[in-house]
Parts: sequence; structure tokens; C-alpha cells
Amino acid sequence: MTSKQRTGLAVALTTVGALSVALLSPTAQAGAEEVRPECPRSLACDWVPAAYRQTGDPADKETYGNYDTSDRPHTNKIKFIVLHDTEEDFDTTLKIFQNPLKQTSAHYVVRSADGHVTQMVKNKDVAWQAGNWYINSHSIGIEQEGVAVEGATWYTPEMYRSTARLVRHLAAKYDIPLDRQHIIGHDGVPPTSAAGTKNMHWDPGPYWDWNRFMALLGGPTVPTAGKNSELVTVSPDFKRNKQAFRDCEKGVDLPVQGSGAVPLHTAPSADAPLFSDPGLHTDGSPGTNCAADWGSKISSTQQAVVADRVPGWTAIWWYGQKAWFRTPAHTRTTTPTAGYLVRPRAGRGEVPVYGVAYPEKSEYPAGFAGGPVGSPLPYTIKAGQSYPGGGEAPTGYFYAPTIDSSYPFDHAYFRGAEKYVTVQIGHRIAFVKASDVDIVRAH
Repeated sequence: MTSKQRTGLAVALTTVGALSVALLSPTAQAGAEEVRPECPRSLACDWVPAAYRQTGDPADKETYGNYDTSDRPHTNKIKFIVLHDTEEDFDTTLKIFQNPLKQTSAHYVVRSADGHVTQMVKNKDVAWQAGNWYINSHSIGIEQEGVAVEGATWYTPEMYRSTARLVRHLAAKYDIPLDRQHIIGHDGVPPTSAAGTKNMHWDPGPYWDWNRFMALLGGPTVPTAGKNSELVTVSPDFKRNKQAFRDCEKGVDLPVQGSGAVPLHTAPSADAPLFSDPGLHTDGSPGTNCAADWGSKISSTQQAVVADRVPGWTAIWWYGQKAWFRTPAHTRTTTPTAGYLVRPRAGRGEVPVYGVAYPEKSEYPAGFAGGPVGSPLPYTIKAGQSYPGGGEAPTGYFYAPTIDSSYPFDHAYFRGAEKYVTVQIGHRIAFVKASDVDIVRAH
């Protein structure tokens, strides 16, 4: 869960310079009318509205919870689905989302025991769930009952089936690609700035079986390219991929058990240090086997570009550097994959990477001072490197600082002209300007 990052609707479209702005005017109290859960017919769902109430001085319209009204996808497009775990039991999670003082929510919550689904925020509205306001504005969040370090005991067959049915339905409705640059875990959400990297979440954790889940979505990992393809999908068998991770928050070693995560090293040797995410380990210290240290591991069904191979080991481009992982002969730790790659345009030594796709400062209208712009993350794509991706990311910023549109431009979506594309730069997705890169088919 993540609270909001501070920063029936009638829609009026206007243009300010080159910028298209959607102005939203709430016409009714959110959640006041009868709501039919937005679920597929094959899935029994109920509706329990998350809180949408002011919590402070009536004159202070900025103090409220737990989400923002909008009119998606007519204003801001929905392009991502984010899977979480609750770190609380199901009933407690519903109570948290019904308490406006908690300032957090998700669109759906899935129960572990039987896969029951409760919707709490309408899909047209923006839940406070991802820890990245851009991702919040363009995604649907699904909380799954569970505790990440105990994941295998919480993530039941019923939960996998219900979440998969829900994701298939939402992806079809909003035209979301069923790939791992668009169906992401909370651990795949990028920070909005370099300073925010250490605050990002890592659920659903190393014990969520992405191979199983993506197969339920209708996209099992199968070879789609020749055996020497530069693009691969990481695909270890969950039960056989025994890994030893540590709960560093509690200071305890977790039992060796099946996992969807594969450790990454700085050289082709089990004795080599684990890969260090430069945004997480700013002092240059080695990566760790902490469950929360996602820079030091890659998750099953994530794609990567091969940088080198030696017997028993494969190197991939990862956060601007080479990272190595074991690929023993006669195992299927990787699967050759057809797809698209993102690389710097000719003559570019390196390309900046962003955690948001916001408009340029000059694109916001005169008199509007609240428009943020993207700041580069501590990663770059260097000449000679390539990363999976290429799907266009919506360029825009949703401005919703108050509960009732009391500010100028309040509840407005500002569209930018600069085009961005999504890349799998490391464990988390990120965005690059389309003008900086070429998108090519993998060989």
C-alpha cells in the first residue's frame, strides 16, 4: 500500500498553446450512487467504497482521503495494472481504505482463501496506490491479501485465478498489453526522482509466481525466437528455483524455498558480489540478498537483452551495466523471445531515463505554477546497450490537489506533446523520450 504523493464528472476540453487540457468538474459525491462492480461476469465481486472525505479544517480542501475523482480513460488513459500485496489481512485492508486518515487506497482487493474480489475505487478515478503520481494517474491497482516474505503461503490458486480473470478483463477493456512492461508489480513502479528510489516498495515479492500468473493470462513463456536471440524472458521453474533471501527489516534469514526471482552478480561467479542498484546503494556498496533489494535480482517473466554469455552464465544489460546470472545447461532459466528493443539514437553517448512522462515546463499554461516536469533517474541507456520496451507511454500530468476542484485548473489533465516510450531498464520500468532512442526488433 502507498498513500497519495502530494503534488460522474463533466469534462470540458480546451487548448492552451500546444497543450490540450481536460478540465474536470465533479457533479456528485464520489461513491454516493449505487455502483455495480466493474468485474467480468465469471467473477463474483462486491462493492465497498473507499473513503472520499475531507479530514481537516473545512476551509482546507487539500486535507482529504483516499483517492481522486477523475474521468478515465476519457482524460488520462489507463495503460498499466499494478499488483500489490496488502501486508494486512483482507478485512483490515478494507477498513484501512475506508479510513480517510490513512490516505491510501486501491481499486480492488483480492482475498487469499477463496479469491473473492472487492472493488473499492471506480476505475475512472485515481487510487492512491503506487507511490508514483504518474503511475497512479494511468493505472489500476489491485491489492492481494498477503505478506510478501510469507508469499507462498498466502498466494493461493484461488487468488491467482481471480486476479488473472480480473486483469484479463481490465486489459481487454482498456487496451493494456499483456506484457511485463504494462502488467507490473508494485516492485516494478519507478520512483519519480532519484531521491525517491529508496522509498519505493517491493511487493508482491520474490514468492509471487509470475510464470504461473502470466500463463493464466494466456501468455505462457514459450520460445518465439532462435536460441541465440539477444532478447530473452527469464523463466525459471518456480518450485525448482530454490533461493535463500533475507528479511532484512526483521534481521532474519527466510527459509530456502521456491521463488520467481533470480540473483544477479557483477561477474560470472557465485562468489562475485551481488549487483548493486546505483539508485538504491548510492554509496556504491554491493547489492544484498534482502528480499527488498530488487536491484540485485530479476523476476520471472521479465525480459532482458543479452550482453554476454559464458558457459553456465548469462549477462544482461541492467540499470546501465552488465549483470550476470546462472543459466546452467539443460535448464530453462531463460527463453528466447521475439520483441522490440530500445537503444540510443546514432550519435548519442547516453540517454537519460525518467520515472514519469510529464509535459515540458513550457507546455503548462501561463499562470499555472503547479506543473512538475520529469527529472532524470540515476540510470542512463548508454551507446551499445539495449533494453526491452518501446510501447508509447501517455504524456500528461493530472492536477488534483483538493477534494472539490476549488483551485484554478483543479482536477485537470494536462497533455504534453513530447512522446515517451516505456523501457524495462532494470527491475522497475521507466520512460525515455522517443526522440532520444530508436525502437528496433530484436535479432
